[in-house]
Amino acid sequence: MFDIGASELLIIAVVAILVIGPKDMPLALRTAGRWIGQIRKVSAHFRAGLDAMVREAELEEMEKKWQERNAQIMRDHPGEMTELPPAPPADSAHDPHADDPVPGATPTITASAEARLSAENAPAPAEKPDSAAEPRLPLDQDEPRRDREA
Repeated sequence: MFDIGASELLIIAVVAILVIGPKDMPLALRTAGRWIGQIRKVSAHFRAGLDAMVREAELEEMEKKWQERNAQIMRDHPGEMTELPPAPPADSAHDPHADDPVPGATPTITASAEARLSAENAPAPAEKPDSAAEPRLPLDQDEPRRDREA
């Protein structure tokens, strides 16, 4: 787009140093970098919007072609299409020999024999100890810490 060579960049740098001064050059370069970043963000956003519009137009075109082709196939072969069988009523009984589960039923999960035996032989859970007997962290205590008083 811009055909700027090394010699043109060198001339621009020398003129910038003379006009801006070496002291303010870092600030000017940062400002220029921010502007360039903003321009890149805006151009990327604009490009993404254009790409989305092109994709939508292509999808609409493909949909139109598909519908035309489908209509042509239906005209060429009118009697070859068969109707789908009717769907079974919703309240029909479930085939117990089918591989799929009963609709709406939750699966039953059973524990292994070892897990059941260990649960039967496990001791009863102890009652929760008093809250006063539980160990507490120094930050949980009501009295202030000594090192913070100073």
